[in-house]
Amino acid sequence: MSEHFGFHLLLDCSNCNRDLIGSKDNIYNFVKVLVKRIDMIAVGEPIIEMMCVGDPKVGYSLMQLISTSNITSHFMDISGEAYIDIFSCKPYNIEDAKSCVQEFFEPERIFSRFLIRDADELQQTL
Repeated sequence: MSEHFGFHLLLDCSNCNRDLIGSKDNIYNFVKVLVKRIDMIAVGEPIIEMMCVGDPKVGYSLMQLISTSNITSHFMDISGEAYIDIFSCKPYNIEDAKSCVQEFFEPERIFSRFLIRDADELQQTL
């Protein structure tokens, strides 16, 4: 049996503070703090761009490479939703990640899913 390849946390956040998820500066500060809080190493600066221009669900998207994979997020400031993924081959504390999201975006609810990524295990179960 092989070791697990990676750990993938998916956070679906509802009723976030729209001013916070609509602020590029807040998103930037969030990812800088998150990387430190979950003991990762950022590779370069985060990419934060306004996406879905022309769509009623306009919001920022974030991508931060980390030495062990990546952090990606989509923020829908019109609806107050945020979708945050943390994927790393290095284990990290899920509760630290969730508390950082709570601190920076103030969602009323966070629905989380945690996946252990392992292609060899997947092949054995299919």
